[in-house]
Amino acid sequence: MSRPKTPIVPSSREALTRFKLECAQEIGRLQYCKEYNDHYKGDLPSSQNGREGGPIGGQMVKRMIEMAEKSMSMK
Repeated sequence: MSRPKTPIVPSSREALTRFKLECAQEIGRLQYCKEYNDHYKGDLPSSQNGREGGPIGGQMVKRMIEMAEKSMSMK
């Protein structure tokens, strides 16, 4: 049985979107963010979407880990 999803507060959703756009811009992949580029991508195979947008998620995780490590070292 699946657990109910925790609702995301709109302000935190906006913060995550800004964070994603920052990460995408940092690695030069801003054009692949749906919030930046509103082109229809339903006709693209998932492999192509993964190649184009996948590095954005990896960059986000990398930066989140760096932020967590910094906050742990501050304590």
